[in-house]
Amino acid sequence: MHVSTSEARSSLLFEQALLPGGWARNVRITVVGGRIASIETDCDAAPGDDRLVCERHACALPGMPDLHNHAFQRGMAGLAEIRGPAQDSFWTWREVMYRFVARMTPEDVKAIATLAYIEMLEGGFTRVGEFHYLHHDRDGQTFANPAEMSNAIVAAALDSGIGLTLLPVFYAHAGFGAQPPRPDQARFIHDIDGYARLLDLASTRAAAALPDAIVGVAPHSLRAVTPEQLGLLEGLAKDRPIHVHIAEQTGEVDACLAWSGQRPVEWLLDHADVDARWCLVHATHMTDPEATALARSGAVAGLCPITEANLGDGVFPMVPFLAAGGRYGLGSDSNVLIDATEEMRLLEYGQRLAHLGRNLLARNTGRSTGADIYADALAGGTVALGVSPGFAVGLPADIVSLDLQHPSLAGKTGDGIVDAFIFAAGRSGIDCVWRYGEKLVSQGRHHARAAAIARYLIVLENLSS
Repeated sequence: MHVSTSEARSSLLFEQALLPGGWARNVRITVVGGRIASIETDCDAAPGDDRLVCERHACALPGMPDLHNHAFQRGMAGLAEIRGPAQDSFWTWREVMYRFVARMTPEDVKAIATLAYIEMLEGGFTRVGEFHYLHHDRDGQTFANPAEMSNAIVAAALDSGIGLTLLPVFYAHAGFGAQPPRPDQARFIHDIDGYARLLDLASTRAAAALPDAIVGVAPHSLRAVTPEQLGLLEGLAKDRPIHVHIAEQTGEVDACLAWSGQRPVEWLLDHADVDARWCLVHATHMTDPEATALARSGAVAGLCPITEANLGDGVFPMVPFLAAGGRYGLGSDSNVLIDATEEMRLLEYGQRLAHLGRNLLARNTGRSTGADIYADALAGGTVALGVSPGFAVGLPADIVSLDLQHPSLAGKTGDGIVDAFIFAAGRSGIDCVWRYGEKLVSQGRHHARAAAIARYLIVLENLSS
């Protein structure tokens, strides 16, 4: 993405568009300097349009946020699908991940992240929350520039064009009770002073390179930080987003109970000022009272259905959470498959399998399941990433257009388009994607895809040799 300081102006015409107030027809979105300058409805081509970059498309949706991602894990997709001698779980998958990450350089991270971000854009995600914990060199020593690895992520966002909320991770311990880190965790580890310096350097670089970057704070998990460190991180965060892994596996819940006498979400809500700044990633294993309390806190639940299914984590307790007014967003996490529609589809299907029912995430009788999932994931995900949702004057022009000639979308209107997009067409229904006003994807393919794949293949060959 080549960010320009000029006030470049363009005009996009859509037969249908999903605006904050609902569906509208014949919508003109005018973009100036990457942001939406005006939105008009019930309009057609106007005199002077030939002097603009003016395009016509069938249908516009707001770009979806990917609120939780580990970009480097795109390179290990498919590597952990061989059955071991004991029962496989998240913990056995983690051993594969540690071995994979041990050899990576900043250049490797950039190449892998660039392809992951390109695939996100092609799949309907226009901003990513990069939960970034790979900080140090291969020997565990700090780089001369402590933000070297974070800079690689910023460079990948710049090359791909995706919006970035960078979440540098604080990781200090191997388990509850301040257990010392393992040797294979050395590339992740910080003390508070080192982390504060990283946060400052990453913020400066991201702000200089990207037009609307956000930098947040991410305690890795309750098992990786002490209560005292968590309090200091809250102070560093101020008004920044705060993201944390929590209650992803039953083993984590059992260890937290043994350490504190409380379950992870229960402990966090009792010991931290959890509010709308917070995103609790996974939160899979909660009691109904925990789910209700989390919802009432205003925090966002960060759900990653594809990864949670791949790792055998479990199914989020959505029914009590939604009943209490909970907010959620979606992430691609391990990037074993990058697809916004598949995350939404599997979110609903997981609930159907758990509760032996259908249309469980629709808000009420007669509501569209797909449209409600899209709206809820958009609203929750943007809050978690520190930005505002949807189409409005002044916001970045992050737009996904759909091909209504796709066999699964043909003849659909309004919310029926979103239902068919999520549950039938999937990402093959995406035509174009604009991010910050620049069209990066045409006919479903990112303009830099071929070059990114070429670099990625070289990196994978080197890492596997």
